[in-house]
Amino acid sequence: MTTVTTTTATVTTATVPDTTAPLPRRALDWRLRFGALSLIWGFSFLLIKVGTDGYAPFQVTFGRLLFGTAVLAAAMAVKRERLPRGGRTWVHLTVAAFLLNALPFSLFAYSELTIPSTLAGICNATSPLWGMALSLVAFSEDRPTRVRVAGLGLGFLGVLTVLGAWQGFSGLDARGTAMALLASLCYAVGWIYVRRTLAGTGSSHLSLTGAQLLLATVQLAVITPLFTSMPTHFPLLPLLAIAALGALGTGLAVLLQYGLVAEVGPTTAQMVTYFIPVIATAAGVAILGESLTWSTPVGAVIVLAGAGLTQVRARGKR
Repeated sequence: MTTVTTTTATVTTATVPDTTAPLPRRALDWRLRFGALSLIWGFSFLLIKVGTDGYAPFQVTFGRLLFGTAVLAAAMAVKRERLPRGGRTWVHLTVAAFLLNALPFSLFAYSELTIPSTLAGICNATSPLWGMALSLVAFSEDRPTRVRVAGLGLGFLGVLTVLGAWQGFSGLDARGTAMALLASLCYAVGWIYVRRTLAGTGSSHLSLTGAQLLLATVQLAVITPLFTSMPTHFPLLPLLAIAALGALGTGLAVLLQYGLVAEVGPTTAQMVTYFIPVIATAAGVAILGESLTWSTPVGAVIVLAGAGLTQVRARGKR
């Protein structure tokens, strides 16, 4: 099984499309869809920030999952896809939904109460670094190479640069930053879990992902009332941001990435990860007026360079 997951939408491809079969003609060139996916996921952090201006973080996450699940349910209905079968598959999907959706989405929403969306977007880009770190302690089948280990060190040097470690992290909300980094770690753990438990289930990518989002929505439907109260009013702009975050950033983005994986392969599709923090930073500064010091873009470039090195495979490996 190949896992192609990026950040905010968290797409798990337990079954990769058969790339030897003829693909249907696409209405849009894959580069345009790649650009659209980058923009959608890059703007997701801005939408989270706007959503938390009017609603509690758990409410933002629940709305996001609800709208995202609705989009995938519609896609499954159009393609006449059925939900996966088998109790064991649903147990594994429940764990995957928690690790890849319910928990990290909630952590990012809580983190953006106290940190800028730009910082959250950069923290999100550390997922490949966490994945590499986990491989060093034998939680992954991938054996680390010198280049990949060097990428890990370079990436975390970039994180320290973003956070301004030489200044003693002054002016930085440690709790919010830790939540964003923990959310990124959840993705790495979740990817490994999915790869080990959901390979070869016989269900399609769309079916598995739809079921996963459905389970995450149920999880948030249970958790949200325990920690939040029903809103007394419904601010329109934050509500629209949540709807866009779910329908576009969690629903449509999944479908776009699945099409890209089928057409150009998982390696090229995964490159979208490196555009997300750039777009998130630009959106946060230009639209939300978030401040930007030199260490943020410089550190982000170092993080992305390190993350890129961690994805380099030894010769002969795919």
